[in-house]
Amino acid sequence: MKPRPIVPGVDFVGAPDFDRRVFDSLIPLPDGTSYNAFLVRGRDKVALIDTVDPKTLPVLEAYLRDVPRVDYVVSNHTEQDHSGGLPWVLERFPRAQLLSSEPARTMLADHLGLDPARIRAAADGERLDLGGKTLRFIYTPWVHWPETMSTYLEEDRILFSCDWFGSHIAATDLFVDGVDSILAEAKRYYAEIMMPFRKIVQKNLDKIEGLDIRLIAPSHGPVIRDPASIVAAYRDWTGDRPHNAVVLPWVTMHGSTEIMVRRLVDGLVQRGVSVFPFNMATADIGQLAMAMVDAATIVVATPTVHFGPHPMVFNAAVLANALRPKTRFAAVIGSYGWAGKMPELVKGALPNLKVEYLPPVVSKGLPKAADLEAVDRLAEAIAAKHQALELA
Repeated sequence: MKPRPIVPGVDFVGAPDFDRRVFDSLIPLPDGTSYNAFLVRGRDKVALIDTVDPKTLPVLEAYLRDVPRVDYVVSNHTEQDHSGGLPWVLERFPRAQLLSSEPARTMLADHLGLDPARIRAAADGERLDLGGKTLRFIYTPWVHWPETMSTYLEEDRILFSCDWFGSHIAATDLFVDGVDSILAEAKRYYAEIMMPFRKIVQKNLDKIEGLDIRLIAPSHGPVIRDPASIVAAYRDWTGDRPHNAVVLPWVTMHGSTEIMVRRLVDGLVQRGVSVFPFNMATADIGQLAMAMVDAATIVVATPTVHFGPHPMVFNAAVLANALRPKTRFAAVIGSYGWAGKMPELVKGALPNLKVEYLPPVVSKGLPKAADLEAVDRLAEAIAAKHQALELA
């Protein structure tokens, strides 16, 4: 296997993973993923930027078989899908120096058992001259670990962005020209791992604003030839203004909660509010996370199991609390058999959400006319809240 050219002197040496369907034993991967690594050859020195997941190490080995030397290995991020090949690379190229951010030095030693003496911390903003190709290291923490950095190749205007701007896509094509074809997967990727750090991602976007970027080469997914579009999408996703939309995770046991859900969806749609209902018995949590990126309101709809919410919907609330979307409002609807504190327990699962809670609507058994009228009032209240913010 020969390294695949990106531009003269810069080659792709990563690996697609067409068969992987779950990441971190949590995140669905409907389109597989890739572990991207890049070889940068200057007149005087050669640098390898990131490696691959250990599962696909034979691919990296094949790409580097005929490479006579590597002088520097840049680790943008410690997580093993990026760094897992480092022990082999450092053994294969014993004179290579490993470069990382300062916070990554101890993390690489902890996670991979590397000798800290082999690792040099590159300073934020430091430049490394390879001879006609200059790497600039830019600390971009919390995209999505605290030690993450990006690497900018000045002459070719390539941002090796690591996780951010990436997408879990396995493909043989190296490039994507317009981001429309990957935007959904890029949004899923952002929602699942970066949304909790939205405010810090905003600051990192400001940090790269002055760069003249021709290509973005992330650690997952294709190289992006339209960097302005993906950066604009990130500006929207990380921005403080939500959209005129409601996310509605729900489940039903005997049909009562489903009646209320259908009534609420119909009431919101009639009032011009977009609704994204997710039956948690079958929902893809990645799609649920994507919908949370923009939604101004979350409504949790659940029957009562014993004294609390149904576990499947409770898990959706826990997910929302972990992802910390920019949601402004929240409400609870559902039903109970004889007693319980379901609304209070749902609210207790969402301490990280800075939201205004609207009055809950809970029916005893089958919803009565008064319960359905209360659902209509909730739809009216949500629409009025959105209109007051002039959400689009």
